[in-house]
Amino acid sequence: MTVAAFAFYLFSITAVAAGVFVVTARNPVHSVLWLILAFLSSAGLFVLMGAEFVAMLLIIVYVGAVAVLFLFVVMMLDVDFSELKAEMAKYMPLGLLIGVVLLMEFFMVVGVWHASDAAEGLRAAVTPDVAQVQNTKALGMLLYDKYVFLFMIAGLILLVAMIGAIVLTMRRRKDVKRQNVLAQMWRDPAKAMELMDVKPGQGL
Repeated sequence: MTVAAFAFYLFSITAVAAGVFVVTARNPVHSVLWLILAFLSSAGLFVLMGAEFVAMLLIIVYVGAVAVLFLFVVMMLDVDFSELKAEMAKYMPLGLLIGVVLLMEFFMVVGVWHASDAAEGLRAAVTPDVAQVQNTKALGMLLYDKYVFLFMIAGLILLVAMIGAIVLTMRRRKDVKRQNVLAQMWRDPAKAMELMDVKPGQGL
């Protein structure tokens, strides 16, 4: 077994195992840590494929920003996990049914899957020759030249999803005093202050 094959099996097994532990871990902090390990293993697989730029993006963006953000949010929020588990138990039968259906569909697809003889050539025809163009430049040509409209549509979809998440989670609490800047600017100076004549030894 070569070093590349050993590294591939090591990273792939680690990524799959980390993904399983992300779902099955009882502590959300541990789930985030397993998620970071899955990202690092996926970055190693990208390096083996020759996509160093994508591997570095995965480490910098997902491990350095997204996963750390998840970790801070999980640790700082006061979440009642016992209540969440109680709510999850009510929907467990439906979730198991959906999981069984998805597994059946997965095995049906894998059972009839066969690789085409032209698949290797079609994959090689998408990107230019690695000896002539670096993978970073090739990725930029694909995203911002050949598939620029699909890239823009994906960005718009993510923007709509972000706006929808903000709208759904935004709550107006009536018991919280909020600053009204316009009311402060338009206040009458004659009514903004009241002078009180306090006698010695007396309170207001």
